[in-house]
Amino acid sequence: MVDIESLVSDLQSIGVDFFTGVPDSLLNDFCLYLTNQLPKEQHVMAANEGNAIAIAAGHYLATGKVAVVYMQNSGIGNATNPLLSLAHSTVYSVPMILVVGWRGDPSVKDHAQHKKQGELTPVLLRDMDIPYQILDDDETVTQHFKWAADTARQISSPVALIVKKGILSKKEKKQTYPDSTLLSREEAISVVLESIGSNAVYLGTTGRATRELHEQLALKGIAQGHEFLNVGSMGHVSSVALGLALVGADNRCVVCFDGDAACIMHMGHLATVGRYRPQRFLHIVLNNGVNESVGGQPSPGQMIDLTAVARACGYTTTDGFVETPDEILRALRQFEGAASPCFLDIHVRQGIRPDLPKLNIDHHRMIQELRDSYDSSKQ
Repeated sequence: MVDIESLVSDLQSIGVDFFTGVPDSLLNDFCLYLTNQLPKEQHVMAANEGNAIAIAAGHYLATGKVAVVYMQNSGIGNATNPLLSLAHSTVYSVPMILVVGWRGDPSVKDHAQHKKQGELTPVLLRDMDIPYQILDDDETVTQHFKWAADTARQISSPVALIVKKGILSKKEKKQTYPDSTLLSREEAISVVLESIGSNAVYLGTTGRATRELHEQLALKGIAQGHEFLNVGSMGHVSSVALGLALVGADNRCVVCFDGDAACIMHMGHLATVGRYRPQRFLHIVLNNGVNESVGGQPSPGQMIDLTAVARACGYTTTDGFVETPDEILRALRQFEGAASPCFLDIHVRQGIRPDLPKLNIDHHRMIQELRDSYDSSKQ
């Protein structure tokens, strides 16, 4: 197992002492060490990967030093614009080290949403003129990082390290959660489903909430044709929900279960929803204040007033976040008949019950059932 403390110390000794990025489960130990051990002047957890590229560029402009930007390979899409139009050698020529968790590695079985991204990860880096090496051996990690630092300085441009599973994260250890009297995500979802019922389409954000929503819908017998699980594309579920809501179908409500980190990743979409003002649109943030699905690193979800942001963007809102079943139900009654989109920030506890079934869905069948339900509602 890689000694993360020694690795970070070695990087600092060669002048690489600033880190920014978005957490990833394959980089779990690395991300947790940075979060827990480095001061904020040396480590910034960004809202999305493009932000992190720009933060690293700003650090270089001020110091002339190479920064480390960490991400899951799914974040390359967010990072592409600033990598090519800011950091590329033909523009500002900004050196940095990208540390990229390799989900969908072709040599490892993974979920459908990671497969194509995994296949294309080396291709995308190569096409963006980003030299890379693959971290696949604990014993050579330090040498790879030194190569990356030397190469980034030499070419004055980004370089990448593609990290295979088990190199910078050992997932054998069981995740633990603090004691809390708050509802679980699953309990909060259940309260909403029981109140709204089957005359709705329910969307679930990336991560564990998709499993919980799918299970709750199935238990209540309202799954087929009434759900969309956003298993990939973190931060975009509310955009999918807007597209559905603008079509409309037989007064059907569109209920979007978002996560705090996912909502913040592309928070600008709140303004888009507010601008187009879809009716019967309910945007719920299941807010536990952490990036739970990738290791539990803190998010700013419970540090900021998401309700005030949504209200400023044009949503109908409550006075602030809610926590209890009674508060949730009171808010849902308040939203009845609203002429604008509605927003509800539910503070929930961290964790997932250990016996929750793994997600096993046919993605194409789910979409067909949803489309069929829309078609039938117009007949």
